[in-house]
Amino acid sequence: MTLTATEAKRVRVRVHPLRAEVVRGFAPWAGLAVFLTVGALLAAVADRWQGGWAETRTELHGVLLIVLPLAAAAGCWQGGRERRRRTEELWATAARGPLARFLASALPVAAWVTAGYVAVAAGALLATWPYARGDRPYLDLLPADAVAVAAAAVAGQVVGRLVAWRPTAPLLGVGGYVLLALSSRGDAGAGRYLNPALPVPEGVVPVAWQPVAAAVWAAGPAAAAVLAYAARRRYTALLPLAAATAAGALLVQGGAGWWHTDPVGGRQVCDTSTTPQICVSARYGELLPQVTAALSGVTGSLDGVRNLPARFEDRPGAPRPDEAELPMLTPMGWSFVRGRLTDPEQYAWEAVMALQNRGDCEGPLDPRVSRADDAVENLLAPSPAQEYFDELDADGDEASRAELRDRRAARARLTSMDADERRTWLSAYFATAGDCVPDGVPAL
Repeated sequence: MTLTATEAKRVRVRVHPLRAEVVRGFAPWAGLAVFLTVGALLAAVADRWQGGWAETRTELHGVLLIVLPLAAAAGCWQGGRERRRRTEELWATAARGPLARFLASALPVAAWVTAGYVAVAAGALLATWPYARGDRPYLDLLPADAVAVAAAAVAGQVVGRLVAWRPTAPLLGVGGYVLLALSSRGDAGAGRYLNPALPVPEGVVPVAWQPVAAAVWAAGPAAAAVLAYAARRRYTALLPLAAATAAGALLVQGGAGWWHTDPVGGRQVCDTSTTPQICVSARYGELLPQVTAALSGVTGSLDGVRNLPARFEDRPGAPRPDEAELPMLTPMGWSFVRGRLTDPEQYAWEAVMALQNRGDCEGPLDPRVSRADDAVENLLAPSPAQEYFDELDADGDEASRAELRDRRAARARLTSMDADERRTWLSAYFATAGDCVPDGVPAL
């Protein structure tokens, strides 16, 4: 049998009942709102994630604090659409059952808001890729986060169907934001692990089953609400509710045990050709040449000097007795932005401060110690602010001017030494690193 063009069109409409909802109406606008909102939030803080895979994962997960309430509000607004149009009675006479009618309205919104979030996530990963200096993309949380966004939209639709009040949608969004923010606090107890927007630090990764349990916990209550509201056999809502309860129990009981330290962060990539050696975290292994170049003035001047730490290390926690702590590369956005050191001179000066290791000394240092420290800093890596502070002392009182003359004299004496004499002096000086008293500090 041959169909006319009109009959063929009718068949296509019957085969694709969701087409009108998907391509027109409120759903695409909801997805666009999520896309623009999340995109603007991430763009505003791009310095602190672009170039780090773990940082990108953390930011994408963190924006759920905004996306989930926004998705719930969008679903709630869609749920009240027929009431606002006064077409509820007309829809009730449709051939499809209540569940099919509900899904025809709810699924397009859920799909669009999820697509908006996933599109931004893909864009963020692509934006990180050119600047990444090691490690790998972290996609472990993204599927569960996408499920949570879709579930929030569907659950919001149920609320919109049940509550006949126009301000319900914005109030649901605000209330959801407050609830998620409060349950993210450290004093929220074990229940905070049920929060789908719980902040995740860069240095941890979930065990394999944590995202699965999180997805079931997010989707289960939404599915139960839909079945209880629209299914012919409402007792079927007990099945997803039971699954969500089991998943929630696992998340609470597992707690922090379902997260472990990322082993990549504990590994080091080292340049052993320098003195001291320079090691950076394997998460940023490709940054090692930049760090080595920034510290080349320091390590070159220390060639042949004794009593130095064996290496600069870049691991979590305090350095070992024979190590010095490398100046911090993280959090991103300060000394390390988009795969590059922002201020190599400042970075080198901070490395010299780590070698001197007098940060634990209380009160002002003895003038003999402070002059020696200043002379070594001036030789190895002068502070970018040295000229500024020298000018302040030059314009100060007589005591400040006298101290400035002594500092400059000490700098000149150390600089004027020949190479062997300077190595001997520096070896004696670094033997006192970490000491707060002048005993043993060689004179200048």
